[in-house]
Amino acid sequence: MSALQQAVDIAQERNFTVVFPEAVDDARIAAAMCLLSEQGVCNSIDVVEAMEPYIGSLVRARGLKEGIARRMIARPLYRAAAMVANGDADAMVAGAITSSKSVIEAASITIGLADGVSLPSSFFLMKFPNGRELIFADCGLNVSPDAKGLADIARASAQAAEKLLGAARVALLSFSTDRSGAGDNVDLVREAAEITGYTGPVQGDAALNPAVAQLKGMGDGRANVLVFPTLDAGNIAYKLAQELAGAQALGPILQGFRKPVCDLSRGVSVEAIAGATALTLALA
Repeated sequence: MSALQQAVDIAQERNFTVVFPEAVDDARIAAAMCLLSEQGVCNSIDVVEAMEPYIGSLVRARGLKEGIARRMIARPLYRAAAMVANGDADAMVAGAITSSKSVIEAASITIGLADGVSLPSSFFLMKFPNGRELIFADCGLNVSPDAKGLADIARASAQAAEKLLGAARVALLSFSTDRSGAGDNVDLVREAAEITGYTGPVQGDAALNPAVAQLKGMGDGRANVLVFPTLDAGNIAYKLAQELAGAQALGPILQGFRKPVCDLSRGVSVEAIAGATALTLALA
């Protein structure tokens, strides 16, 4: 069973409610809401008009002045995030017409990070035509994480892989495998590998090809989670996989918040919105 179908099955069993703050302004969101409801994946709702209950909650939970909280909650994105924080919705899906920065800011201020998490991150579930499924992280959020941040990304992505793929085989990628190369970037990836115990630093071929992994003496070449050292590397890699290999990229799925949040890519299709929503709910 594919990770997406497994996610759909999980969501269908749990009767989640998802708020879509962009439904009024984007026909793709409205169509995806209908599709999700028809499939029984979730109850899809638009953002509510009422503001007062969420203003007080934001003041109490985040220590904001009432005037600032009122201005924030006047915006549908923040009001939707507040609905999730207050339990009136189980997850928020946005980003089709809103910048990632805005989605993340709204989630950070209104929902907040989960306990023990210092760095939110994101991943794509990459579905290749041959049936192979991989998690690519972080391809949409952190520009140049330090070793601790990279370790946080790796751990969060491993948890996602365990839920979606049944197991986590994590590779921390670099231009060098083990100690074949040197430099600040390699040292950073090596430190993250030492913090987590995951395979790294390792080149892409050694991470994915058992014969190359054996030749280079690093891992088993069966990684299903690829952790990229920078946003440059991750973003370039997932877009090349789409264009050259015909991979479908579902996400980016945000990680590290108290409640589920999905940040859609701007060019997302109706089917991809539905798929990303199901994946987000499966991680709840």
